Amino acid sequence: MIDEFSVCTCSAAATQQFGRELGALLAQGALVLLNGELGAGKTCLATGIARGLGIDEGIPITSPTYTLMNSYMGRLPLYHFDLYRLADGDELIDLGFEDYFQGDGVALVEWSERCPDFAADALQIDLTYVDESIRKIAIRCMDDHSMYAPLMEQLK
Repeated sequence: MIDEFSVCTCSAAATQQFGRELGALLAQGALVLLNGELGAGKTCLATGIARGLGIDEGIPITSPTYTLMNSYMGRLPLYHFDLYRLADGDELIDLGFEDYFQGDGVALVEWSERCPDFAADALQIDLTYVDESIRKIAIRCMDDHSMYAPLMEQLK
């Protein structure tokens, strides 16, 4: 069974605040997949998630487009991946990508649709650009018995 809901945010600050609330609820081993076109707010949401995980406000959260991964320390480690420039899945294997899933922290993956094999046990978030300031954030998990079911109820 798929559990899903969506919210709309009316500013970058509101998108970050939603991310902050989500980040505060995430547990060790969480895998969060962010999808959406350029400018949809993935990195903005990622910044909020980082703040919710207790990562210092003074540390800029940037999309690791060229390095594929940035890591940050907070209440839990955050492993922030960006697959936009991914040439092939072998690059992920070289990074030891799977070691970060269900590990000691939270794995956050932008452009995860470029490597769809790991979507089954994850919190999937699609961001849609509605207009200059409004973003639709659709959240779903594929199994209502997963670790994300209680989180989904709290976010609703």
